[in-house]
Amino acid sequence: MNTVHSFKKDAARVSGDIDHRRIIHYNMSKYDMAVSAGKERYQNLGLAKDIASDIKDTAIKHLPYYLELFEQNAINNGAEVLWAEDSNDLIKQLSSVLQAEQCKMLVKSKSMVTEEIELNKELDKIGIESVETDLGEFIVQVAGEKPYHIVTPAMHKSKQDIADLFNAHFQTDKSLTAQELTGFVRNLLRKKFINADVGVTGANFLCADEGAVAVTENEGNALLSSSFPKLHIVIAGIEKVIPGIEQLPLFWPLLAAHGTGQQLTVYSNVFFGPKKEQELDGPERMIIFLLDNKRSEIYQNENVKKSLKCIRCGACLNACPVYKNIGGYTYGTTYSGPIGSVLSPYFKGFRDYNHLSFASSLCGMCEEVCPVKIPLTDMLLYNRQLAQLNQSIIDKGTNAFLFRILSSRQLMNSFGGKLKSTFFKIVKNRFIGRKKDLSPFSEKTFNEQWKKHIKR
Repeated sequence: MNTVHSFKKDAARVSGDIDHRRIIHYNMSKYDMAVSAGKERYQNLGLAKDIASDIKDTAIKHLPYYLELFEQNAINNGAEVLWAEDSNDLIKQLSSVLQAEQCKMLVKSKSMVTEEIELNKELDKIGIESVETDLGEFIVQVAGEKPYHIVTPAMHKSKQDIADLFNAHFQTDKSLTAQELTGFVRNLLRKKFINADVGVTGANFLCADEGAVAVTENEGNALLSSSFPKLHIVIAGIEKVIPGIEQLPLFWPLLAAHGTGQQLTVYSNVFFGPKKEQELDGPERMIIFLLDNKRSEIYQNENVKKSLKCIRCGACLNACPVYKNIGGYTYGTTYSGPIGSVLSPYFKGFRDYNHLSFASSLCGMCEEVCPVKIPLTDMLLYNRQLAQLNQSIIDKGTNAFLFRILSSRQLMNSFGGKLKSTFFKIVKNRFIGRKKDLSPFSEKTFNEQWKKHIKR
């Protein structure tokens, strides 16, 4: 089944799954209330977003300069910086490093990029165990699933779903409370942190002026992943760079408010390389992988370049009416929702993923809530234009035929109401799905009814 048919099939199934929609709407309602309260703490949220947007604009505009500056300063801090052109290149380099370290097990935290390159699957091929340490990521890993949401990977699961899952895999009691389930995972992961050969994290921001990696989190797992093992590996997309640490007091609260509604995430860490001679704790070695993976192509396209400003807060997903109804897995990509619909065709190929550009009502809510003011609707429309250019001859012919009919009042009126109703009953599944019905067309056209009205 190709990606388009798979998307349509999954969308129809998920949108009609009442239990799934109940869980998602309940969990999102909790986040909506928290985020609403988080935004109220700002005296002038619009101004904060304007400044953040301008800073990210500057960082993306001068991306090569800031990346080279970050690399040099990171090296000066004692870290190693490696560049990866694509997923295969990164996996090849990383595998070489891990095998040289004789790594058998690593712990991982806060990295959507590792999902993008399917790191866990690739490491499994060479006999290395990769353990997700963030609670949501750990839950979906145990379930054999991908993250459902950028910020809350297990949003689609209820507490009882998780209790049943842990019972099946760890023989825990099905009646455990949320606190008891969390405590069980905490105790299990503590042993993993102590015995891990390598720790892997992502990066929320790469601070160019200092060559530092900024990571913000709620559970402390990124801090443990980076400090317990002797080797700390950072894997980040090249778009994560910002001018310097002085921008963090702006970006960290914005990310927290839009992502979870917090004033500030619980743990906010800045890593300046491996431990120094006078320091007792920390990794002996730090390697930073900077991944391109089609980001340079996006950077060179002025129509979608600003999508690289994304700070992965997940606000556009939570606001999107399409995402709320079809869920994260339907997209079939690492990044879902509006930002995923913009980026995924570039990351994974327009031929198979340009349909995601149409997975939007263009209501503009995603643009309204974005903390760095990414013009998402404009980009979705641009992608749609590209999708139209790449249509098959059959699709182009169908669209040309419909355009000819729908743009001519005379041709529209030449078909009676019964014929129109019969036609749309046949094709409705393709356009509005099986769950909805169209109202029947009137026997008389609008023109006929209007003329009758005028004569009165």
